Amino acid sequence: MKISIGNDHAAPDYKKAIVEMLVAKGHQVINYGSDSTDSVDYPDFGHPVATDVSDGKADFGIIICGSGNGIAMTANKHQKVRAALCWMKEIAILARQHNDANIISIPARYTSIQQAVEMVDAFLNTEFEGGRHQNRVNKISC
Repeated sequence: MKISIGNDHAAPDYKKAIVEMLVAKGHQVINYGSDSTDSVDYPDFGHPVATDVSDGKADFGIIICGSGNGIAMTANKHQKVRAALCWMKEIAILARQHNDANIISIPARYTSIQQAVEMVDAFLNTEFEGGRHQNRVNKISC
């Protein structure tokens, strides 16, 4: 799979651990994330990830900022993007199963690096259930 990732200053260590896991599993990674803890603007990293997913350049996206909210709001401005804010593995699984989320948004200040890695792994390995959920997903786009 091809995965696009972006993060702000709250999460360079998170990105590093997630990228290491993805590469070890044979995924290709497109990295837009910051490698520094110097303050930056999360939209500068969320928009490129969302564009990759919306345009089909990436199968899935991973975005990370302090709360996960701002970067998720940024990504969800893009057509064909369903970015889900996830703070535990079970939420990541449900975001895929029920919402066909294609970007996971992680709140670095409220999860550990290990939790983030586990959430990403679960997110990428969970299929959309379709069925009764498909009609709901269809109603998300305007």
